[in-house]
Amino acid sequence: MDDSASPRPEQDPTTARAAVRRDHGPTGPDYPQHWEADVLLRDGGTARIRPITPADAGRLVEFYEQVSDQSKYFRFFAPYPRLSDKDVRRFTHHDFVHRVGLAVVVRDRFIATVRYDRIDADGRPSETGTDAEVAFLVQDAHQGRGVASALLEHIAAVAQERGIRRFQAEVLPENRKMVKVFTDAGYVQRRSFADGVVHLEFDLEPTAASLAVMRAREHRAEARSVQRLLTPRSVAVIGASRTPQTVGRTLLRDLLTGFAAADRPVYAVNRNAPPGTELDGLPVHRSVLEIPGPVDLAVIAVPASAVPQTVAECGAHGVQGLVVVTAGYAETGPEGRDRQRALVRQARAAGMRVIGPNAFGLISTDPEHPLNASLAPVLPARGAFGVFCQSGAIGVALLEAGHRRGLGVSSFASVGNRADVSGNDFLQYWAEDPATEVVLLYLESFGNPRKFTRIARRLAQAKPVVVVKGARHTGSLPPGHAVPATASGLRDATVDALFQQAGVTRVETITELYDTGDLLAHQPLPPGDRVAVVGNSDSLGLLTHDACLSAGLRPRTPVDLTTAATGENFRIALDTALTDPGVDAVIAVAIPPIGSQSWGPRPVGRPTGPDEPEPGSDDPEIAAALLAAGERARAAGKPLLLAHLALTDLPDRLRPGGIPAYPAPERAVRALAHAVHYADWRRRMAEAEETARVPELDRIDETGARALVDAALSTGPAVAARTQPGGARITLPDPEAAALLGRYGIDVSPTLPAPDEESAVRAAATLGYPVALKATAPHLRHRPDLGSVRLDLTGEAGLRHAHRELDELLGGAAQAALVVQRLAPRGVDTVIGATVDPAVGAILSFGLAGAPAELLGDVAHRLVPATDQDVASLVREVRAAPLLFGWRGAEAVDTDALEELLLRVSRLVDDLPEVASVDLEPVVVAPHGLAILGARVRIAPLPVRSDLGPRAMSSL
Repeated sequence: MDDSASPRPEQDPTTARAAVRRDHGPTGPDYPQHWEADVLLRDGGTARIRPITPADAGRLVEFYEQVSDQSKYFRFFAPYPRLSDKDVRRFTHHDFVHRVGLAVVVRDRFIATVRYDRIDADGRPSETGTDAEVAFLVQDAHQGRGVASALLEHIAAVAQERGIRRFQAEVLPENRKMVKVFTDAGYVQRRSFADGVVHLEFDLEPTAASLAVMRAREHRAEARSVQRLLTPRSVAVIGASRTPQTVGRTLLRDLLTGFAAADRPVYAVNRNAPPGTELDGLPVHRSVLEIPGPVDLAVIAVPASAVPQTVAECGAHGVQGLVVVTAGYAETGPEGRDRQRALVRQARAAGMRVIGPNAFGLISTDPEHPLNASLAPVLPARGAFGVFCQSGAIGVALLEAGHRRGLGVSSFASVGNRADVSGNDFLQYWAEDPATEVVLLYLESFGNPRKFTRIARRLAQAKPVVVVKGARHTGSLPPGHAVPATASGLRDATVDALFQQAGVTRVETITELYDTGDLLAHQPLPPGDRVAVVGNSDSLGLLTHDACLSAGLRPRTPVDLTTAATGENFRIALDTALTDPGVDAVIAVAIPPIGSQSWGPRPVGRPTGPDEPEPGSDDPEIAAALLAAGERARAAGKPLLLAHLALTDLPDRLRPGGIPAYPAPERAVRALAHAVHYADWRRRMAEAEETARVPELDRIDETGARALVDAALSTGPAVAARTQPGGARITLPDPEAAALLGRYGIDVSPTLPAPDEESAVRAAATLGYPVALKATAPHLRHRPDLGSVRLDLTGEAGLRHAHRELDELLGGAAQAALVVQRLAPRGVDTVIGATVDPAVGAILSFGLAGAPAELLGDVAHRLVPATDQDVASLVREVRAAPLLFGWRGAEAVDTDALEELLLRVSRLVDDLPEVASVDLEPVVVAPHGLAILGARVRIAPLPVRSDLGPRAMSSL
């Protein structure tokens, strides 16, 4: 059972009779509000974890009365039928530092509790120790739902925040479930057995194993919560109107055509319906509470003002999930956003998840659980696509586009304001759903980009994920989207890096979304980028060839079969291409044969005979050849696709064979290019699992670096910055930045100030000639175009002359902040950066220095931590990369040294999350070695909770 024991309450014959109160009391300045969190349990239900306060005395007594005698015995190691008043006070009064209690709450009732007490090395109460005893108690009705596991994550995070490093627990040997909770958590632990009790100790520092366990539990819970929404045993439409054209009535009719036909109950609810009213043959209930049986899913289409009461009734009836199509929430402004937050809090407190509000709806085509809880007029055909969008209008367009192309869906969700259930939840579900082979997403915003990357990366290793990202250039957010401030300003380059490392295929339009998805769903992934083009039109073949070149593919010279080609000609040519080991994919191009009945417009007034095809519609011989070739292509593991003109009905003939057909060569090539890039990512990921590594680097002093960061964060300016909105970043002075970087083997070329000529001469003597003289004032930094740098100064006379020149040009040496630096070897100037994006995590960037690269945005990005393969591809990804490898006969530079530097920067920001950004500019990469001529480091206090913290649902 999910309960454990450590200190036992003192025995007191006086038992508690406190009345149950329905508020959790004071939340004063000492109350840790940030410990409150909504969580998903193993079965997909929701609950809230929060600190226990004195106002919870009644809830605690009520909770304890519902616990079995055996669970009480496991908790206290003795029969303990009731809690005394003294017990109740002890378990509800905490200082939130040395003694902490948390409760799991559903429908305003406790279902589980946990408590820790700080102890010293001898096991006695302490205010200075770093150990704590921990104990759990879970109601029997809720055991097996993963409640104790979720509580353990949260109480461990709380304890770490309060300086506790290790938990101790004593468990009876027969309490195997609780022992398993501890042993399965993944922490480093020690076990002993004495006096009939199992003694457990475990460190609270997260480990790779504990994080993996937490992520796996998160995955199962979120997938299960979506599965419950898609496979309800019964559905109620609340707001079903007697007016046929209303939203509620439409939803009711849609459910009756699929869900009810599968012999599952559908209920109509209308608070204003007169007694005895029927709609579409169903009796109308005035409240969901009047429905005699259980209701798993409620579709709410009532005015926004009536939603709170409706949700309260759904919670009281035990409804598991809500689809809220009602508008009038965050999309209307601040007051609507407050209503939206209240809606989510109310639903989660009752154990329910929410699709919406302002949702278009939810669809499942599972023949055993068909569900159309949406405004779509018909249930789409069964297919391989899982489709998610945030816009009702786009949802309509996606369904219509799929229907027009004969492409079905496995499940579909258009979630509107995405206040609760999000795309991340559906990705978790589709990862496990065997009916979903390709995931199609239309996204306008990210609620949790870091989590999206993690989930999508795992999913994309098995199933393609294709995304249209709206607001690419404007960066604007649609009204109503629940997005943290950290994620609202994501740069498009960051989004691209996120998608690229996650293996997500980004496309521009809905048409391209289905073009690419069709190919990925029905054809093998291409083993490479070598393309054969075969067809009966030389011109169409050349257009296809050119499009391949533009897309970065390697096409062969097109094979022109001439317009007189027969189906047999196509068959032979396609067989030849498919069996060629130098071909990875085949694009067939086809037009109606010249002179055939399928060619050209039919003369006005000429009737069509019963055996004549419609003009420009089809060529059965070509279709037969392509279908036969499609089977051979699948056996050979090579994709086959068609680009055609004027053969409008040919795609229908090819659909049973899974051969995608495109009415323009550019569309076919774009789809193939996306498939090539995705297949290459899959291969690289498989290879990386075997070969990619984060190398061990010398000259790494993490302890010394952390001491420097801690010292910098304890200064007056840093302490003051903690109170600023968003936690301001502090720029380290150049000497401190150089010292911190040096702890990771990142050597910045030293500079010495030169406020006057004599200082410059002394600095050069110290550093050694030749030297450079440059301005470092913020408005002049990295601006050689303003004449702020003098190079190749080999002696005192030249240095003095350069100093006088810059002093006059820049308005004074002091104002320009002139410095002397030893001259770097000749090479290629590059820029290396690492920035911690609060929404995504640390991002490593690389580009070449200079205005052209800045204007063209020629910068590549990778998420941290980067492997050796990540940095190698990062260096080669920028368009100006040929300059590093001997362009136009120049000597190639030392890219090994460059890649090592990138790894060191990655390691620094990964080890020290307080480092908010690192900018190295310029980094001059020479044929042998490199020189870092400028560096800037900014630090910031850590947030209270990080991505490594316990599982918690969004609280936007």
